[in-house]
Amino acid sequence: MTNGNTVSIEPLRTAYTPRPSDLVIGFVEGCTNNIWFVDIGAPFNAILPMSLGPGKAAFGGTRSLMDIGEAVICRVQEVEETHSSVLTMKGMGLRKIRSGSIEEIDPHLLGRLKGKAGRSLRQLKEDTDCRIIVADNGRLWIDGEIDGIVDVRNRLQTMSDKAKSIGGVA
Repeated sequence: MTNGNTVSIEPLRTAYTPRPSDLVIGFVEGCTNNIWFVDIGAPFNAILPMSLGPGKAAFGGTRSLMDIGEAVICRVQEVEETHSSVLTMKGMGLRKIRSGSIEEIDPHLLGRLKGKAGRSLRQLKEDTDCRIIVADNGRLWIDGEIDGIVDVRNRLQTMSDKAKSIGGVA
């Protein structure tokens, strides 16, 4: 985009870089006796210790609470010097995802989705009658009737396509 003598360039793809207190949607990729390894879309997997997990289990009982492949909504508690993250599921709204659909958009497009004062997201929720949670890692949880979920997916694809077109002004 040009503005007088200034040219702005927006990347086509960006990677997610975790920061403490970020809300993220992740997928359990593995577990040990007391830790889950979670893909949050960052360059390094995050860990979720049993003490910060979704409930109480005996040592070695991590799979009884959450198994490989399950999706979770959690927060980044800390980011270590090695860039690995520690997650928590202790807090309001943090839980396993048991229904709906998970979609992804590039993290740099979150601003377009949220819009000014969240108006775009609110409008999307009203138009489709879906519950939508937008996580800081570019993943969205969409829950509602199938027609609404498909409508949200189509609108997200349109937004992404517009951003990738030349001049990508939404």
